Parts: sequence; C-alpha cells; structure tokens
Amino acid sequence: MVLSGEAESLKAFLHDVCKPGMDLSGVDLPGVSLVGANLAGLDLSRSNLARASLIRANLSGTDLSGSNLTGANLTGAILTEANLTEANLTGADLSLARLDRATLVNTNLYWSSLTGANLSGANMAEANMAKSTLVLADLTNADLFWTDLGQTNLTMANLTKASLTVANLQKACLMKSDLSGATMAGSDLTGADLSEAALDGTDLTDAILEGANLSGVDLTNAQMTRTKPE
Repeated sequence: MVLSGEAESLKAFLHDVCKPGMDLSGVDLPGVSLVGANLAGLDLSRSNLARASLIRANLSGTDLSGSNLTGANLTGAILTEANLTEANLTGADLSLARLDRATLVNTNLYWSSLTGANLSGANMAEANMAKSTLVLADLTNADLFWTDLGQTNLTMANLTKASLTVANLQKACLMKSDLSGATMAGSDLTGADLSEAALDGTDLTDAILEGANLSGVDLTNAQMTRTKPE
C-alpha cells in the first residue's frame, strides 16, 4: 500500500483510522510529523519515513523491516518488540526510546543517537552501529553477535549478560560501562577505552585487546583464555 497526498489528511488517517495489523507497507511519507501517534502493531515494512518526526510515537510491535528512517526523530518513542530488520536508521535520533526485545538484525544504525535508550533483550546481530552514541543505554541481555560497534560511545552503558561474540569494538568508548557476565569471545577491542568498566565474570576468550585502555579495571574474575595480547 502506498500513501501520498496532503500531509494533514494522511496524519489524520494514521492517527485515527489505522488499527493494529493494518497493512500500510510501502508508504511514502518522508518528513511527515506523527508526534505522539499510536502506530502500534501496524505493517509499515519497506516504507519511506526518512526525516519523519515520530517523537513519543507508539510503535510497539510494529513491522518497520526494510524501511527508510534515515534522519528520523524517534526521541522517546516506544518500539518494544518492533521489527526493524534491515531498516536504515542512519543518523536517526532514538534517545530515550524503548526498544526492549526489538529485532534489529542487520539494521543500519550508523551515527545514530541512542542515549539512554532501553535495548534490553533486543536482537541486534550483525547490525551496523558504528559511531553511534549509546551513553547510559540499557543493553542487558542484548544480542550483539557480529555487530559493528566501532568508535561507538558506550560510556556508562549497561551491558550485563549481553552477547558481544565476535563484535567489532575497535576504538569504542566503554568507560564505566557494566559488562558483568557479558560474552565477548572473539571480539575486537583494539584501541577501545575500558577504563573503570565492570568485567566481573566477562568472557574475553580469544578477544583482541591490543592498545585497549584497561586502567581501573579488575580482571580477577574475567575469562581471559587466549586473549591477545596475553
């Protein structure tokens, strides 16, 4: 379904007419303003929502797979259990958004802002999150398998029991982050800043720590088998 036309009539349609499960896949609404809209459970897959204003919008359970959300403003939006597989969120603002248990497999989040966002239990396997900001973000139990987190700012983020197996964390900032119980086997932490991070029970088997800053870190209970450099 492709929607186009006057912005206000479209906004009214999306606000008042749409029901959960309605197929709106392929809508073309770049720059549309849907602040606070209830779009929960809709099928918005393969849609063009570039630069859209979705501040505090309810998108819980919504299918946004394959959609274009580049530069979109999703500050405080609710995306609990939303499907964002292969969506493009380059430069998007997701500060304080709820993405708990959301699916972001192979999603492009390059240079996006996720400050204070809730990503607990989210699946972000193979996503591109390079140069993103995740300060104070909650990534408890998140799946970040093979995720690109190069030069990402994860200062004071909660990554307790997260899976970061073979993730790219080159030059990432993990200062004062909590990685307790996290699995980081085979991850590349070359040049990363881990100063004062919590690594209690963290699995760093086969991880690369060349040039990493580990000042103030207690590695007593971390698993360091075949970590490089030894």
